[in-house]
Amino acid sequence: MTDTRITEPADYTDAFLRGVLDNAKSIAVVGASADPVKASFFVMKYLRDKGYTVIPVNPKMAGQTILGLPVYASLKDLPEPPDMVDVFRNSAAAGGVTDEAIAAGAKVVWMQLGVRNDEAAARAQAAGLTVVMDRCPKMEIQRLYGEIGRIGVNSNVLVTRRMAPTKSFKKLI
Repeated sequence: MTDTRITEPADYTDAFLRGVLDNAKSIAVVGASADPVKASFFVMKYLRDKGYTVIPVNPKMAGQTILGLPVYASLKDLPEPPDMVDVFRNSAAAGGVTDEAIAAGAKVVWMQLGVRNDEAAARAQAAGLTVVMDRCPKMEIQRLYGEIGRIGVNSNVLVTRRMAPTKSFKKLI
């Protein structure tokens, strides 16, 4: 029998998060913004610069571009299923986005910092998706791969020797 209990965000192991991030190649960012001071913009830019294929999703901006990428109105409009859906919507709206991610054939639903919807997570897990809640993929990449964050994110890694980079590091904005 499969364990369908929701994993508490504090209980995600580093190996689990690394596996999610290493296996995702395409990430649909739901709630993407063209405003460079919004978190969804700089997270999307960061992920793109790390080599992920990012797909902006925002119904108000459909047909426009963000970072030179076409914006889609919803997940159902994507030409192919994304590996991961990064949810930049509130906890209540995350339920509908999760249902769209299931229907679209995504493998992972990742709810941003402060976003948690246990009912949606249970539906996604029952459909075979991996779920991460209340975490930021940008911050997790920085923490897990020893990158010192530009905004003072504590990487929980303190070493006296230089660590070999495991991903490319490009200057943001």
